[in-house]
Amino acid sequence: MRNYSPFFVCLLLLNCAVVFSQVNNPNRLPFDWKTDLSKTDIDLSEVTVVVQKGAFPVLKNPKFIDRQKGLLTFISNEPVLVVNLSGEARAYPLNMLTIHEIANDQISDIKFLVTYCPLCNSGMVFDRNVAIDDQTLTLDFEVSGMLRNSDMIMFDKQTETWWQQLTGEGIAGKLNGVELKVIPSVVLSVADFFERYPQGKILSKEGNGVNSKSYGQNPYVGYDALNGNPYGGFIKPEKLTRKLPNMERVVGLRINQKQLIYPFTELKKKKIVNDEFEGQKIVVFFKSGTVSVLDTYKISEGKDVGTAVIYKPIIEGQTLTFKEKKGYFYDVQTNSKWDITGKCLSGKHEGKQLEIEPHGIHLAFAWLAFYPNSEIYFE
Repeated sequence: MRNYSPFFVCLLLLNCAVVFSQVNNPNRLPFDWKTDLSKTDIDLSEVTVVVQKGAFPVLKNPKFIDRQKGLLTFISNEPVLVVNLSGEARAYPLNMLTIHEIANDQISDIKFLVTYCPLCNSGMVFDRNVAIDDQTLTLDFEVSGMLRNSDMIMFDKQTETWWQQLTGEGIAGKLNGVELKVIPSVVLSVADFFERYPQGKILSKEGNGVNSKSYGQNPYVGYDALNGNPYGGFIKPEKLTRKLPNMERVVGLRINQKQLIYPFTELKKKKIVNDEFEGQKIVVFFKSGTVSVLDTYKISEGKDVGTAVIYKPIIEGQTLTFKEKKGYFYDVQTNSKWDITGKCLSGKHEGKQLEIEPHGIHLAFAWLAFYPNSEIYFE
């Protein structure tokens, strides 16, 4: 074992102390990290310690209930983050994820990460496997208790690398610069989820380490008011671009390192957008009937904000153009009828499924803090 001189050790500790001191820790909470913060490409002064490491009860191999119990347990217009892998569909209520923020889960041999940051209304799903030095490393994630641009910073237990929830990028530590692979997901109402996936499962409220009565309540009352602002102290004022109202919901995607967002105020008027971005055809479906989990104290009384999903409008090599009518979508080419989940209900393409274009729903200020050069759709 190499012996270091006392001077070298002192110098190393001093350098570490200087680096760690760049992180905002206004309440002087315990800051016990093995993360090598010399391996970072971000401005550490953008990071704020809000709660202690591990304060959130992360879900690990969570339990689920079926349709019958799910419809009795959850309100029909409550939003859920949905993944469909290996023929198995699972729904993660955003209200439950507000409390847990992270779920480490697995379907078949696919190990994945479900995340939700309520301060950004950002729900994203990632593959937990990363390729490092010709090896595949499976990561287990927890909540760091820190925010950057008001967005949750996650960390993996294997390397204690810090990860940005909205982008899926390693931002400090051994895996700095590595990007988690996005697993396509959609936000639907409970009713639409079970209508599309009658054999689907939804998170159980039991056995999660918290009082089940805490679900159904919103700790961020009035947070997403359109004329509101994110909480002070968690994002630098200069990061608020004002290109859109800060609390405007947007659905965003990234293709070829370029970004495009669709504001919900535009989508509510249009209901559907046939578009092209970076040479790829896309279609955006919008449907009302999904409530906010960041509005009223009782989720059941929340305002209707709707939901948006982005698909690739191609079936059997044919690009389709869509129109909307009474909450359903019809392709111009065959007049087949499609629903918000991208499934064809009747017509020539009955039973076919549109492929999801990976995307996420966020609050505008958060997306633009990370992607200030994004294109913004306006009618």
